[in-house]
Amino acid sequence: MKRGSEAVSADRDMDLEMQYDRIYRYCYFKLHSREAAEDITQETFLRFLGSGSYQSMGKALRYLYTIARNLCIDEARKQIRRGESKAGTDAEGRDMDSYEAECQEGGGMEERLVTVLAIREALLELEEEERELILLRYVNEVPVDVIGKIYGISRFSVYRRTKEALKCLREKLGEEDFV
Repeated sequence: MKRGSEAVSADRDMDLEMQYDRIYRYCYFKLHSREAAEDITQETFLRFLGSGSYQSMGKALRYLYTIARNLCIDEARKQIRRGESKAGTDAEGRDMDSYEAECQEGGGMEERLVTVLAIREALLELEEEERELILLRYVNEVPVDVIGKIYGISRFSVYRRTKEALKCLREKLGEEDFV
């Protein structure tokens, strides 16, 4: 059994590189800006690693996402005030114009563009919490119990809300004859 600073050290020794990529995806999904996501991800890890007050065993992932979520909310508010919201990009950070150029060069990209646009539109029609649940659970593979702790709800509520979000997403995609 680990005690005190050993437990905190072990908690912080989680695979930080893997979590860095996941936190970046989370931030990008929330902000739609590669530069802002990179800045927020870096700030998240600086705060996480520099936090002398973090003393909880086994909750590093929850703490990391809580920091990222709060920083993303702050940045989104700043973007809205500055009028810099970027909604015309995909999950890889490329704008839709670059897809159109690729479609003209190669035939296979046209299907990808249609797929990306359909999924993007369906996700945008979901509530913010539903989009975030899908991102956390299926893109970043965050465990259900950690998601529950982030939102302050039981794991059963996470299962139910995730199931409802997926059902809504399927319905939205079904309306486009995508499913």
